[in-house]
Parts: sequence; C-alpha cells; structure tokens
Amino acid sequence: MQKAEILDGSYLLKTDRNDLTADEIWRIYMTLTRVEAAFRSMKSPLAERPIFHQIERRVETHIFLCVLAYHLLVAIEKTLLDRGIHTSWWTIRQILKTHQICTIVLHSDSDKVLNIRKASKPEPEHIELYKLLGIPFEIITPKKFWTTENNNYSD
Repeated sequence: MQKAEILDGSYLLKTDRNDLTADEIWRIYMTLTRVEAAFRSMKSPLAERPIFHQIERRVETHIFLCVLAYHLLVAIEKTLLDRGIHTSWWTIRQILKTHQICTIVLHSDSDKVLNIRKASKPEPEHIELYKLLGIPFEIITPKKFWTTENNNYSD
C-alpha cells in the first residue's frame, strides 16, 4: 500500500467541453485510447506505416477504421464474456498469433513457380477460441497458383 501511494501521481486532461464531469471526460479518454490501441493492434500485422493525414476524407477514413477495429475488438471480448471467458484482447492476440498463414514457394525446372498459400495447423487453444467465437478452424482455403520466376507472389 505504501509503495502505491509513493507511485501515485496526477494526470491532466484538457478539454473545451464544459458540459462533462471529470468522470465522463476520463471515461471518454480511456475509450479513445482503447480505440487507438485496437487500431494499432489490427494494423501492426499488416505492417502499416505511421499515417499522417492532410486530406479530410483520409482523416475520416482513418477514424472509421479505428472505430471498426474497436468494434471488432469489443465484439470478440463480449462474445467471450457471454460464454464465461474473462480475458483481455492482448491475451487473445497472444494465443492467436501463432496460427499463421504461410506461402510455400516451389521452383520448377522451367521458369515457373508453384505457390501454395495455406494456414498452419491450429493448436488446441486456437480451436477452443474459434469454437467460442463461432469461427471455422480452417481460416483460409489452401490456394495453389503458378507464377513466373520474375513474379513469384500473388494473392
């Protein structure tokens, strides 16, 4: 308890809204940080670079995608809570990040390349989460496609 009191600090939020209580401002701020974290966690696997917008429609699109990512995160958490599973989005991501989609590239004697795109085999913890969320275990149907040596990736 003493250590918590020593580490206890202050946090300042500034707003032009005079119609909100301090508690409402804090809840809105926490929701916004959660929305941003959801978007960051959704775009990180896609290797998205930082986005600095100067065009209004791009800003609106960015906000829409943040809200969409947050909605997905909350829907997943709520679905699990409704089934008695109390876990965080971070934990869910840690479990699911090992179920991956891979592209196997096989070169032939000619200039042709066979690409096979498929998911790794789901582990028991993946299967359990997929069952709870109503998601099929096979996250993609395996795809096979031929390309030339110069163009060996397509999706």
